[in-house]
Amino acid sequence: MAVFKSLSGFYIKGRPGPHRLEGVTTKRHAGFVLSRLPKAYPLTSQQRRVKDAAAACGIKPGISRSALVTAMRTCVSGKMRKGG
Repeated sequence: MAVFKSLSGFYIKGRPGPHRLEGVTTKRHAGFVLSRLPKAYPLTSQQRRVKDAAAACGIKPGISRSALVTAMRTCVSGKMRKGG
């Protein structure tokens, strides 16, 4: 995905590949499509709670599996309980 700063809120992506649609095979057309970036959606209360618990426990992308399992067992489980 290429994002251009001059086109704020848009990005250029390749056209979709060939596929079957109601018995008709579509062709792959050359070129690119100008598309809007995905819109952020509001988090639900449960998603917000999990996000806050993960941040408080130090869970982030790239964490090792063993550290993740330890954090989930010791820290996140306590924070997700009622009143935690």
